[in-house]
Amino acid sequence: MFEQLGLIGCGLMGGSFALALKRAGLVKRVVGYSKSPSTTERARLMGVIDVEAPSALLAVSGADIVLLAVPVAATEATFKAIRHLVTPTMLIMDVGSTKRDVVDAARRVLREQMGGFVPAHPVAGREVAGVENADPDLYTGKQVILTPIERTRTVQLQQATDVWKAIGCHVTSMSPESHDAAFAAVSHLPHLLAFALMNAITGQPQGKEFLSLAGPGFRDFTRIAASEPNVWRDILLANREELLAQSKVFQRALQAFEQTIGSGNADALEKLISQASNTRAHWRISSGKPHK
Repeated sequence: MFEQLGLIGCGLMGGSFALALKRAGLVKRVVGYSKSPSTTERARLMGVIDVEAPSALLAVSGADIVLLAVPVAATEATFKAIRHLVTPTMLIMDVGSTKRDVVDAARRVLREQMGGFVPAHPVAGREVAGVENADPDLYTGKQVILTPIERTRTVQLQQATDVWKAIGCHVTSMSPESHDAAFAAVSHLPHLLAFALMNAITGQPQGKEFLSLAGPGFRDFTRIAASEPNVWRDILLANREELLAQSKVFQRALQAFEQTIGSGNADALEKLISQASNTRAHWRISSGKPHK
């Protein structure tokens, strides 16, 4: 059990982590800080945190586990705010969707103390933000990707693994570079496409009429377009190189469909569709259950 969680960012992700730790009996006290004092107060009133901290630095004072649940663009500034109270035995994690930029920020700021930092990406979330949506089950059954580097201490890496497993997560590890390449393909590009599709439709004179006719398939495909704009602005910019590379791969696949449709070749078109359909039908998550 941890004595104190220093929670920096009391929104959906951070709040859900705090609630999950509390429910599992893994922490005695949670001290929280958010940029907005009203958010921190709401978190305390909801029982997400026990004590409101007036600054990020004071949120980590006395903590043996720290979670940074802030936009990835704010990671370096947050490290700067807390570095004077970081101790060698402290476990520090983040929940960012990109990892190379986060690791680089830790190297620049934490320096000799970065051994206690275990970069983490829980593959979980919702289209609604805010501490009022915090849920102790948010991470249950979800994947968490840890991206330790050569300076990461074995003790803290094991602690991080144990914590995420204790709240019901499937934990895997990979390098920050491999993480960002993979998630550019399976997360960042899909969000980019959903944003672009919504703008493409609404940018047409009959866009509103088209949307009024859309059904469940369109709803499912574009669900992630409702994601938090400032969060995804930071993610897309932070991973721009890998994202643009994946965008080029997608454009080639789209062009193959366009050319086949344009030629009227029904057999070739069915083959392309079958390839995608079969792959999707047999795709399984890490737990071995097929995705619906």
